[in-house]
Amino acid sequence: MDGQRELHNAYLQAMGITRWVSRQAGEALADEPVCEKTAIASAGPAPDWAMLESQVAGCTRCRLHETRTQTVFGTGNRNADWLIIGEAPGADEDRAGEPFVGRAGMLLNEMLLAAGYRRDDVYIANIIKCRPPDNRNPRPDEVQSCQGYLQRQVELLQPRIILAVGKIAAHSLLGSTEPVGRLRGTQHYYGVKKIPLVVTYHPAYLLRSPMEKRKVWADLQFARRVFLSSSQVS
Repeated sequence: MDGQRELHNAYLQAMGITRWVSRQAGEALADEPVCEKTAIASAGPAPDWAMLESQVAGCTRCRLHETRTQTVFGTGNRNADWLIIGEAPGADEDRAGEPFVGRAGMLLNEMLLAAGYRRDDVYIANIIKCRPPDNRNPRPDEVQSCQGYLQRQVELLQPRIILAVGKIAAHSLLGSTEPVGRLRGTQHYYGVKKIPLVVTYHPAYLLRSPMEKRKVWADLQFARRVFLSSSQVS
């Protein structure tokens, strides 16, 4: 346990966060037990993951297919409790075919590790599956074209919590136009199954504004509490 705590502290240090210990029950992170999914969910990925990935790879629903190198379907544990949703692939992701692989991806990994998770413990996807030219924001019609793919990923995954990373992801998932700063710190819900959803800043924003890392640390603590609470209810 001491070794795990030291590793946890090292990840917090990498994010520029000074470790503190909460006096309120339920706010510890790395040492808290995590409720696992049911045996049905852990039996293996749904059989139509491959079909969905094939559909995304051949998609021509919007003009982004004309400029992409390849689609970026998603990555991670298909039995994960946590679903991380970003906005759109960048140049690094377009080349690799995997979300969050550049500098922002490295910071996202540190964020997850600070919360007690490895990248392989969660599933990571984007609102859209193709890179917009020059890394511009996705247009409404592009988001709409990809919406069904993401919804199907959520149906297959059945996550217990969604972490919406950045403005585009938060607005698309919640149908909101509120700034991220106003959406943070509140438990939202996604879809007909009312999956708990928490909003935080995008790692790319943190690279430009490193002083905001403390806010993301607070968001991760909050998301962990929301997850543990929803798991106990389930």
